[in-house]
Amino acid sequence: MTYRFTADIAYGWHEPGPDIYALTAGVAESDDEESFALEFQCSFEEPDAQNIRNGCDSYCVVTPDQGTAYGCLRTVELEGDILRVTLDPDSLEALFLGDPVVEAVLHAPAGDIAQMREALTRILTYGRPDVLPIVIGVD
Repeated sequence: MTYRFTADIAYGWHEPGPDIYALTAGVAESDDEESFALEFQCSFEEPDAQNIRNGCDSYCVVTPDQGTAYGCLRTVELEGDILRVTLDPDSLEALFLGDPVVEAVLHAPAGDIAQMREALTRILTYGRPDVLPIVIGVD
């Protein structure tokens, strides 16, 4: 069954800064630490030899409680106000999720959604070609 939530927050961080270490895009129910969130990240730099050895040479997806998986997206679709991601079923345990399909109904401000889309477009092209997802309507 699809996990569906309403995202009142959307964000995209495009440049390194004092507290920004990765290109980041995400959606969240609210700013409450207990709310559900889905975050996408990649390095500002190309993967190095250590990243490749550690399997960290692609984008990653982060869920609440720091569930993290690299290269785990199969599809990412933005249709109207719905952001739908389909995850590799093998990544569900690492992400603390029970279903490979997550849908976010976007209720965030339009400017915030635009920033999220811009960052997400860049993130989804990062890393090994064999783990890049099929992307529909994001760019």
